[in-house]
Amino acid sequence: MKENRESQHLLPKMEPKSFEIDTQNHRHHVQFSDVNNNSAGKKLRAKTWDESKTMWKIAAPAILTTVAQFSIGFVTIAFVGHLGEVELAAVSVVQNVLEGFVYGIMLGMGSALETLCGQAVGAGQYDMLGIYMQRSCIITFITALLLTPLYIFTSPILNLLKQSKNISDLAGKYALWVIPQLFAYALNFPIQKFLQSQSKIWIMTIISLVVLGFHVLLNWIFVIKLEKGLLGAAIAENISWWLVVLAQAVYVVSGFFPESWTGFSLLAFKSIFGFLKLSISSAIMLCLELWYYTVVILMVGWLKNPEIAVDAISICMNIELWTLMITLGFNAAISVRVSNELGANRPNAAKFSVIVTVVTSTLFGVVFTVAILATRDYFPRMFSNRQEVVNETSKLGYFLAATIFLNSIQPVLHGVAVGAGWQLSVALINIGCYYVFGLPFGALLGYKLDLGVKGIWLGMLAGCLLQTLILILYVLRANWSKEALQAEERVRSYATTPLPQIESAENGIITENQGKVSEKTAEY
Repeated sequence: MKENRESQHLLPKMEPKSFEIDTQNHRHHVQFSDVNNNSAGKKLRAKTWDESKTMWKIAAPAILTTVAQFSIGFVTIAFVGHLGEVELAAVSVVQNVLEGFVYGIMLGMGSALETLCGQAVGAGQYDMLGIYMQRSCIITFITALLLTPLYIFTSPILNLLKQSKNISDLAGKYALWVIPQLFAYALNFPIQKFLQSQSKIWIMTIISLVVLGFHVLLNWIFVIKLEKGLLGAAIAENISWWLVVLAQAVYVVSGFFPESWTGFSLLAFKSIFGFLKLSISSAIMLCLELWYYTVVILMVGWLKNPEIAVDAISICMNIELWTLMITLGFNAAISVRVSNELGANRPNAAKFSVIVTVVTSTLFGVVFTVAILATRDYFPRMFSNRQEVVNETSKLGYFLAATIFLNSIQPVLHGVAVGAGWQLSVALINIGCYYVFGLPFGALLGYKLDLGVKGIWLGMLAGCLLQTLILILYVLRANWSKEALQAEERVRSYATTPLPQIESAENGIITENQGKVSEKTAEY
């Protein structure tokens, strides 16, 4: 009887009590009765809503930043277009060929910082971020020095490629004048990745939008008011890009990041070769992607009587580029989310973030695809009054719609690769899908089977589709727990101080108050 009374006395203590859990940095007060009553559907909706909000906090400003910085070059073209056809062609060649080539390399080199900084943030190792950024700046600055001869010898290179002598000579002069912009790129991307990894993207957006407005004013002053022509346009673009870099740098060193920025350090030179390896892999992965579309346009230019075909595919590529900017916002968001969650050893949270972001981006792709198909007989008239160009562009509408749909998925998967550190693997996939399969297939259809621009684009689409399917399989087969361990090892290998052991969390749940939960569990 005494034992029964003691058991009855202990029963109230053993009743389920409430506890707190953290899911992706959102703390919830949970009771066992609530868990029993709430349906799995409601939990999933709440979890999806939380992840979607977190994603949009990164994606929205990233989209605006991309649009604003892309528009700097667009504004320059708009002002230069009033100077003459040769001037417009010269600046277009420099922007689309030379700066596009350099931009891809610099952005790719900076992508290594996305992996390392994002995973370090997840692991709570903020003191490493400033070292990483300095290390990346050293690498990108040296890369800029190595790329400088391309700017110096732009004119001879274009002449070698059988471009018009007038355009080549003028493009060569303009390329020399915008060399300062090359070094602005070198510093811009490491600083941006430093800010992006900590989800400080709105400051980048504000700076970019303000500078864009100032860039319009500078072009009006130098190109129109002072009549400095191409030199004035180059001066305006140099000033604008350096304003972006300096404003971001001032923000970083002004005390807003007491943990992640502790000043300049010689530790930036430590492990620089390992850092360089990841940077080169990132650059190769991105450049192979960007150059693929450039080669496709060149292939169209090698067709017989290519003028109309080049105009048509250029119109389509411009539309595709604008829709791609939205997808690149999701690319930035998923890169941050995956790297942060893997660094924090939350593999299931990383996996869930991938699902939410891919689905969201794909929905946007469906909307854009339907819009293109519905307006394929009308949107070409926004760009050209020539009926031949309008008709050819309209015929390519189906190919454009398919490309836009694939590009709503593919860049997001690239963001996953950057967040997880798969750059080298994706670079090899790009080589196989694009350059071993896609381009030769397009050449066969376009030249041998006389399908022209449609055949070349169909080959490009085939390469994109193959790459997208392989990346989807790669993500589906990924062992996210193993990726989290590799992220921890990566952070540990680059750490400046010893790291504490991070305990794994199951089902994407981290209990920051594990001590409290353990104590309460002990009471039961």
